[in-house]
Amino acid sequence: MNKIVYFDNNATTMVSPEVKEAMEPFFTELYGNPSSMHQFGGQVKKHLEQARARVASMLGCESEEIIFTSCGTESDSTAVYSALRAFPDKKHIITTSVEHPAIYNLCKYLETQGYRVTYLKVDQEGMIDLEELKNSITPDTAIVSIMWANNETGVIFPVEQAAEICREKGVLFHTDAVQAVGKIPINLSRTKIDMLSLSGHKLHAPKGIGVLYVRKGIKFVPYLMGGHQEKNRRAGTENVPYIIGLGKAAELAVANLEKENTYVAKLRDKLEKGLVERVPNVRVNGARSPRLPNTLSISFEFVEGESILLLLSDYGICASTGSACSSGSLEPSHVLLAMNLPFTFAHGTVRFSLSIYNTEEEVDYVLEVVPQVIKKLREISPFA
Repeated sequence: MNKIVYFDNNATTMVSPEVKEAMEPFFTELYGNPSSMHQFGGQVKKHLEQARARVASMLGCESEEIIFTSCGTESDSTAVYSALRAFPDKKHIITTSVEHPAIYNLCKYLETQGYRVTYLKVDQEGMIDLEELKNSITPDTAIVSIMWANNETGVIFPVEQAAEICREKGVLFHTDAVQAVGKIPINLSRTKIDMLSLSGHKLHAPKGIGVLYVRKGIKFVPYLMGGHQEKNRRAGTENVPYIIGLGKAAELAVANLEKENTYVAKLRDKLEKGLVERVPNVRVNGARSPRLPNTLSISFEFVEGESILLLLSDYGICASTGSACSSGSLEPSHVLLAMNLPFTFAHGTVRFSLSIYNTEEEVDYVLEVVPQVIKKLREISPFA
């Protein structure tokens, strides 16, 4: 096995050394329950609240608007179910046709439970139309949930404008910002966003910790009932070490935001330009839309994405595919289908997603390997 070149950071990121170091004392030394009355637990509570303040600072909101959860999926479900329970007479939900499964599959399930869901379309560049959003909102709409940035293409949606539209219509607005947080500037105090989800393992914190931002003053109904933790908004003993880790990761994300949008963006652009120049018959998905600085979704005509990934893996290169074949389906992902990507391209889609820990040497290595892999696969493809 060659050295590992990890270009799959939209799937998960490495835990940064600083985050790991910040977490360690809370496994062995500061292990008290933050809900305990005694001083030993009380000192842990202080650290937990410091972490909450760091997350709030990263998002540009108040500490009391931050609820710690187990992951982005829990945050998404909590936001949607809260709206449905807060407004039980409203049976309409609006989302997009390219949402992450955490929202998309939840909405598909809710359709079987008597709810009506509008899935906003995207154009061939993966962008939504705000006019369609305006026209879709009705008095029966309980919540609008639109992701801040797409996990496959990196396309950034105009969620701040969408939130303005929803506020004018008196409808709650939620955004799944799992891919956006730490990569682009976010200041919730300047927006009309009511709820926002994030996941720690997308910004160099561990897996198993997330956040739901809930704007102060909106109607909110907890998803998990039980103890009084998180000011009665999310029951269950807090995952203290991971919360501490997320707090440190938030602090680092703020410090590294410029690097994400200069250094990482430069690496992504070099990778994109190099692949387009060296491999014929390729398409960069969402190229004409605003995109995350780290994400490249590229489709290679006449080859299968899974075959590309398997061969890249032999070279130690880690990436993702844009199709669901590995899940037992021969269909491309719902994101690519929604973008009307031609069949011959859709099956050959690969997502490369970088981080501040990647190097130019790694990009050069990928640019050396990928053209060889595509050439080899096209030579044996019955479609090429």
